[in-house]
Amino acid sequence: MTSLRERILLYAGLTSLTALSIDGLLPALRRIGAEMAEAPPLSTQSVIALFIVGMAIGELFLGPLSDAVGRRKALLLGLGLYAFGTLVAMLSTTLPLLVLGRILQGIGVAGPKIATRAMIRDQFEGDAMARILSFMFTLFILVPMLAPLLAQGLMALFGWRAIFAAYLAIALLLAFWFIRRQPETLHPARHIPLRPRTLLVNAASILAARRVSLLIVATGLVFGAQLLYLATAADLFFDIYGIAETFPLYFALLALGVGLASFVNARCVPRFGMETMARAGYAGLTAAGLALLAACAVSSGKPPLTLFLACAFPAFFAIGILFGNLNAMAMRSLANMAGLGAALIASGSSLVSALFATLFGHFYAGTLLPLATALTLAGLLAFLLTEWSRTGDTGPIEPVGRP
Repeated sequence: MTSLRERILLYAGLTSLTALSIDGLLPALRRIGAEMAEAPPLSTQSVIALFIVGMAIGELFLGPLSDAVGRRKALLLGLGLYAFGTLVAMLSTTLPLLVLGRILQGIGVAGPKIATRAMIRDQFEGDAMARILSFMFTLFILVPMLAPLLAQGLMALFGWRAIFAAYLAIALLLAFWFIRRQPETLHPARHIPLRPRTLLVNAASILAARRVSLLIVATGLVFGAQLLYLATAADLFFDIYGIAETFPLYFALLALGVGLASFVNARCVPRFGMETMARAGYAGLTAAGLALLAACAVSSGKPPLTLFLACAFPAFFAIGILFGNLNAMAMRSLANMAGLGAALIASGSSLVSALFATLFGHFYAGTLLPLATALTLAGLLAFLLTEWSRTGDTGPIEPVGRP
């Protein structure tokens, strides 16, 4: 068995494929748009948004598969699909073909994302799980901090397709590490066969639980606010502040807020508990969103750069507090269906986030007003849903169909 430290490093690396696949491509979006004519309704924003849609599809399939055949097989299948999608995107000559590759990447990346969460749930629970998730988020936050800068360097030297070549190499390295060092965490006696009726019944019992379904929507709203920023970041920094070449540095500065929050959360959860930390995160996110709204109101939606950063950094710090806690809270009742539960939580929240980000993305017109509104609404609505979820049954949800 690997040490806990190595497991956390491996899980962080596998999970970071999601952030890497989103953030590493941000500096290339404007160049891709210039090279490949947009094909309505597709745009360069679709390169980000439809990756998330693909991930939601993959989560619904690979999550139950991990309960049926084990975490290792589901994760490796996902990595294989991710590698294939990466090749399609790297060799594409049109925007629709590039988007197809991104959808395949999204479907595949669901394997590492879901299987790592299920493996963590197999081994930990409650506040201990929230602490492990926070440590993991602290490690992989280096990815969104560094990925745009490294990707911009690759693009300057070899073109934007080199970014996909790097994705492929990283996926292969992670697969080799995983095969060599990570044993299966799901005992054969706990396998749940893949039967459509059994899946539907178990999925219905999970979604009927208020403590799960409402947290799925809450998580999606929080991630949706961040996804909106990710999809529009390159444009808003260029359109509002004329920043292009140094964009990765500013992006890294705001990403630092999420990483710092994850580290703080890992230290504080054992003392205060994940529900108290989540409330603090919601308060911070709402306050930061309101501050940015006020700044937009007095500056026609284009506040000074320092004021934008002063509002955005605490907003992303609050999002960092929320990520690990919301996932752990939603998974709390799902010890016996960690794969399917993680899939429903991840896919449901991904779909909510994609819809939320797409809705507010349509209102982007060269100002920060849509982002400020999204941050505020995400904080308020997700807080109300989380408080409502606390009135649900706290007992474990038992599966049907297990031999």
